[in-house]
Amino acid sequence: MKQILGRLRRAVEDFNMIQDNDKIAVGLSGGKDSMLLLYALKLYQRFSPQKFDLCAITVNLGFDGYNPSPLIDFCKGINVPLNIIDTQIGKIIFEVRQEKNPCSICANMRKGALNNAAKAMGYNKVAYAHHSDDVVETFLMSLFFEGRINTFSPVVHLDKKDIYVIRPFVYVEEIDIYGAIKKLNLQIVKNPCPANGNTKRQYFKDFIKDMRHEIPNIKENIMGAISNTKQINLWDKEKIREICKKNTTQ
Repeated sequence: MKQILGRLRRAVEDFNMIQDNDKIAVGLSGGKDSMLLLYALKLYQRFSPQKFDLCAITVNLGFDGYNPSPLIDFCKGINVPLNIIDTQIGKIIFEVRQEKNPCSICANMRKGALNNAAKAMGYNKVAYAHHSDDVVETFLMSLFFEGRINTFSPVVHLDKKDIYVIRPFVYVEEIDIYGAIKKLNLQIVKNPCPANGNTKRQYFKDFIKDMRHEIPNIKENIMGAISNTKQINLWDKEKIREICKKNTTQ
């Protein structure tokens, strides 16, 4: 956890993610990434120079057999309030609309429900658990499928909702998350989605894994291009810091 907390802190400082009196809602799906993000932010809260409130929000997609008990127990154990938002997103996508490529629309609907709930409860920031592997995979998906050089930003201000999305794990590698989850013995909630493990993202995850045999630093090189190449300049730290600075003056 020491390395993970160090990288989380670097992301927070690089992009000015957290300010005093922030109220941060963590999107808790029950997967390894969101479980560890909530745990890490709770630890970071103890020594952070900024004082902030923390809660967890889980969006129940409405799949049969969903059991949030492990999440309830986990949040009680680390003394973080948990709010469960019941929806029918899963049934709408797979039964009503019968989407052949459900991931994108599901993600948008899930994020919409999460952000709306956070705003309604008075939280000004929502933390997503995207890590550095997600950054690279999204970059490749955008390049190959959309013909764009793009990936998500560490900080986004959603103008219509007047809420901030932050991603404190953008410097954290997935392999380190696996290791931490195992050492901490955190109970993961199995993803009930029928499309789990059969997605475009999984294709690029496997692609990068195969390519590392030939180019060991491929992921690090792409990550470096995203964060450091001025010609691309996807992550302009000064602009992102300015976005967050506006939040302190409102």
